[in-house]
Amino acid sequence: MLLERIGKYEIRRLLGEGATSSVYLGWDPFNRREVAVKRIEPAFFKPPHRGRLFRQLLINEASLAGKIKHPHIIQIYDAVVDADNAYVAMEYVPGGTLEPLAQPGRLAPFERVIEIIFKCTRALDYAFHEGITHRDIKPANILLSTAEGSDIRISDFGAAFQATGEVTQIANLGSPAYMSPQQVREMQIDHRSDIYSLGVVMYQLLTGHLPFESDNNYTLVYRIANEAPPAIAEYRQDLPEALEIIVRRAMEKDVERRYQSWTEFSHDLTLAFRNCVLKPDQPALPETEKFRFLRTLPFFNKFSDAELWETIGFSQWDLFQPGTVILKEGEAGDHFCFLVEGEARVKRNRTLLDVLTPGDCFGEIALFSAGKGVRSASVEATSVVRLITINGQALERASEACRMHFYQAFLTVLATRLSLASSRIANLEV
Repeated sequence: MLLERIGKYEIRRLLGEGATSSVYLGWDPFNRREVAVKRIEPAFFKPPHRGRLFRQLLINEASLAGKIKHPHIIQIYDAVVDADNAYVAMEYVPGGTLEPLAQPGRLAPFERVIEIIFKCTRALDYAFHEGITHRDIKPANILLSTAEGSDIRISDFGAAFQATGEVTQIANLGSPAYMSPQQVREMQIDHRSDIYSLGVVMYQLLTGHLPFESDNNYTLVYRIANEAPPAIAEYRQDLPEALEIIVRRAMEKDVERRYQSWTEFSHDLTLAFRNCVLKPDQPALPETEKFRFLRTLPFFNKFSDAELWETIGFSQWDLFQPGTVILKEGEAGDHFCFLVEGEARVKRNRTLLDVLTPGDCFGEIALFSAGKGVRSASVEATSVVRLITINGQALERASEACRMHFYQAFLTVLATRLSLASSRIANLEV
């Protein structure tokens, strides 16, 4: 029989059941939004030892409420752990888990797999810098915003521990097939154990098979600790070799030979995508490439990962042919641009003022003119150029932190330009 309420949440339907808990689609009448409510079955609290374990799991997850804010980590809204109730209310993500995409015959294109894994690396890098190791990375704990898309949320931080000591590590937790050799041996672990687990997820998404399988956990643990996984090419001949190399490095048994940081992992994914997928005449950039480009720009140095993803969401990326007038002198404008690829010239009254190269921003003065600013110069593409365009109104709707970092970066740009202009004037006077 379906529950009618869990705490303050109205229950609409059952979303899924696990060995110890059930997840329901609920409605939060106070905030007027759908939520996913994970409830530990009361029977599991009765045995003293097991009851303490499951309570600690839920407390672990509940402790992260309001602490982790990242576009690819599920948001925890509320939690209750008392004698009568044990549940967590979280963001509802409707696309389901990655599990269907890990089955033979239902595999996603490798381009989509790269994008999914890339977003996981960025989310887990954020968690790492917050002092958190997940310890249970697997397809069931990675949710899709839509069944067909590549936008993800990492969930279920119950098995996680925090380096701050606020949450204690609980032994013998995790899913054996995805555990690192260090984890199955119950050695001290860090973020590199999560890197191994995500490598297993990538292996499975590319092949439809786990790297190590067995009828019993003892044999499985031995194989994880001692054997090399079958090469991806044994299952699929159509995949770029770069993906085999990435998975092999992520799953190195020797932790010192594994990726040492999430940044290294995501960097190799970006290169693989660019080398395997992008063609010279392909106009569209994947989100992973957009993120990589923004992260390289000095303008965005102080932006968090979440703010970069937010910027990608409200910006427009376009190609323009040589000779295109991007901004026209004397016209009103309420948007500004960044040059991604190619070259453009800045002219006033047909006089060349500057040459723009990748990374340069222009047109930002319109931001400070309440939408009524008039362009003081023209910008014309001298080659095929790729531009990021951001509308002033879109920036106004951005988060406060994102806007603040834009305005701070603009002040730095303006100060640099004034300094250069002063130096030029001084040289002319001399």
